[in-house]
Amino acid sequence: METTAVILNGPHDLSLDCLKVVAPSKNDIVVAVAHSGISTGTEKLLWSGDMPPFPGMGYPLVPGYEAAGEVVEAGAATGYKPGDRVFVPGANCFDGAFGLFGGAASLLVSDADRVTRIDPELKAEGALLALAATARHAMAGQGKAVPDLIVGHGVLGRLLARLTIAAGAPSPTVWEIDPQRSAGAEGYEVIHPDADTRRDYTSVYDASGSVPVIADLIGRIVKGGEIVLAGFYAQPISFAFPPAFMKEARFRVAAEWTRDDLIATRSLVECGALSLAGLITHRMDAKEAPRAYETAFSDGDCLKMILDWKGHA
Repeated sequence: METTAVILNGPHDLSLDCLKVVAPSKNDIVVAVAHSGISTGTEKLLWSGDMPPFPGMGYPLVPGYEAAGEVVEAGAATGYKPGDRVFVPGANCFDGAFGLFGGAASLLVSDADRVTRIDPELKAEGALLALAATARHAMAGQGKAVPDLIVGHGVLGRLLARLTIAAGAPSPTVWEIDPQRSAGAEGYEVIHPDADTRRDYTSVYDASGSVPVIADLIGRIVKGGEIVLAGFYAQPISFAFPPAFMKEARFRVAAEWTRDDLIATRSLVECGALSLAGLITHRMDAKEAPRAYETAFSDGDCLKMILDWKGHA
């Protein structure tokens, strides 16, 4: 089998081409991708060449970990059947390219245990399930507190705010320095950090990936307050020790979501507790992938870029 895929041959060297795909095993399903999302965090670092060394990383690679499509082939033991609508968090099924992420392709072969069924009515929004599960993973679990301050009003920041409200917690404050991204809040306030005088936040979630902001956040928490690093950071994180010492600051790193997060998030979306509406701002045909990636990484108006793979199977 072959697939049409986005191929990142090196920093700033991205194209659309054909790749051979490994034959599916009895535990695999074959998915015709309808939509895939472009991450302005990890994928931007891969594209720019700023991604720190990561296990399984190398060029050429197929980016993307946000794909939704339809099952076209499935073994009897997988529990899936042709026509099922599924979310696929990337795949490592390519001959001649790394699949550290591997979701930006027209056809994917994936172990059935990695995918999950989704409501066909989600359409392109089905590709957002990974980010929603990432937000849920940061917040859910024993000993974790919901945020009262969120830094960054991108897609992840918005999902964190929506999940906080869905949990019945008080509305969080959200910081955003880009006026273009300050709009779109529903049930919470978005302000510039310079306009915020509070110094008593208990749980701060950084969704910006900015290292310099961390020093400011230390001064914004109560004694014993927590700062959750929910972004992805290309540079080493450092801060002055005395302010953190005086605040007895606690730091937590929010890692990748688990399957339980994915299933729980899907349930929240399906029951209407969590909306994925209004997060996709740009869509392009997959044949325009180079321009789509440039736009996603450079246009401040672009919250989430979706590639449309229909007709590229």
